[in-house]
Amino acid sequence: MQIGYKLASEGYGPQEIIRQAVLAERAGFDFVEMSDHFHPWLDAQGHSSFTWSVLGAIAAKTTTLRLATGVTCPTVRYHPAIIAQAAATMALISDGRFTLGVGAGERLNEHVVGQGFPSVRGRHERLREALEIIRLLWQGGYQSYEGRHLQLEDARIFDLPDTLPVIAVAASGEASARLAAELGDGLFATEPDASIVEHYRRAQGAGPRYAEVPLAWATDEQQAVQAVLQTSRWMVTGWKVMSELPNPVNFDAASAYVEEKHIRQLFAIGPDPEPHVAKVRSYVEAGFDHIVLQNAGPDPDGFLDFFAGDLSGRLRAMG
Repeated sequence: MQIGYKLASEGYGPQEIIRQAVLAERAGFDFVEMSDHFHPWLDAQGHSSFTWSVLGAIAAKTTTLRLATGVTCPTVRYHPAIIAQAAATMALISDGRFTLGVGAGERLNEHVVGQGFPSVRGRHERLREALEIIRLLWQGGYQSYEGRHLQLEDARIFDLPDTLPVIAVAASGEASARLAAELGDGLFATEPDASIVEHYRRAQGAGPRYAEVPLAWATDEQQAVQAVLQTSRWMVTGWKVMSELPNPVNFDAASAYVEEKHIRQLFAIGPDPEPHVAKVRSYVEAGFDHIVLQNAGPDPDGFLDFFAGDLSGRLRAMG
């Protein structure tokens, strides 16, 4: 089992994100995963730097820490040719430590280029075409592609690594899990849903299985709850809301109903390692082997010390 740390690019500026990544390597994390957003979920978070620049700086300041996007949408705000080039470059400058996590995206980030946001079916069709384009460009040479939604004309990536990056595809059900097995090298999910892993395996998927685990560490439980209510209550709304709303103000309104009881249902809370261990165990038992600790607590340094001291050994004993 590999254990990763979620870099909350919506909650911290780029220099702080780089600092946390360096500390995560020292604390013993195997990898960091960084979201690829244009907007934060809530105005209270207040940040959203350009992920690819920050990942490049992290690669230069670390030596063993693996890096991943969690996740990039390669279909609207970006063209897949740009992501194919960016991921190849990241693999080179990180000496092979990069994983490309991709997904169908959220309106929050994709509508900004003024091309609308497709239906669920349209998003999935575009993601398939994007993966086909990325794979095509990674074969080398000049390539063209004529899809229903996406096109590529006479393009070549000149700097390709000897070993291509792993592509982990975000999935929430059978169709997307099958796509992860067919055109990806791994699976990415946010719920401890064993059926997603089972669908992936039935489709001959045999790669790494990433999952984000919601935690909120603080020396006091109530401090942890309040931090989540302030910056991360949007996570309670669920994917059907998270994928459709266009701006932070909409997420603020949609999550106004969230109370402490809802936070405690979703997150492991407080300073005691046992709830955090139990929360991670639910994902491991569902079949995930690359566990991303997503701390929404108010003290990232305290959480990293907590992981290095009390949590790491208990979690690694599971794997």
